Amino acid sequence: MRLKVELSRRETEVAHLLAWGASKKEVADILFISTRTVENTARNIYAKVGIQKATELCVWWFCTKHNVPVSLDPLKRTFVAVALLLIILPKELTGNGDFFRVGRRAQITRIAKTTGRRKGENDYNPFEVCSYD
Repeated sequence: MRLKVELSRRETEVAHLLAWGASKKEVADILFISTRTVENTARNIYAKVGIQKATELCVWWFCTKHNVPVSLDPLKRTFVAVALLLIILPKELTGNGDFFRVGRRAQITRIAKTTGRRKGENDYNPFEVCSYD
């Protein structure tokens, strides 16, 4: 993992949203770009930083942006993790921490069976997907 990496503006935006737990589709929706662009940008970030997983991206992001040394011993790491939880957890439990949920909405998807006659070979769809926001 390389800590001294310069990312472009777009790579920084994508890394920030991915580090906070947004999915690639959510990042694409927030930044008004395609999902494929987000995947390519994430691949470039992984190559520059020298990582392979999204969890490693989270560790890299918080270590570089919040000046947490990567080489902490386990006791110090546990202390830092507990301190961050004590800061974040009360807001999350009371519901005031909505700014940590990057673009997430609850969606209910229902699959309903349609009835009717077949008008043509390509016109009939046995399932209709309804999405409610």
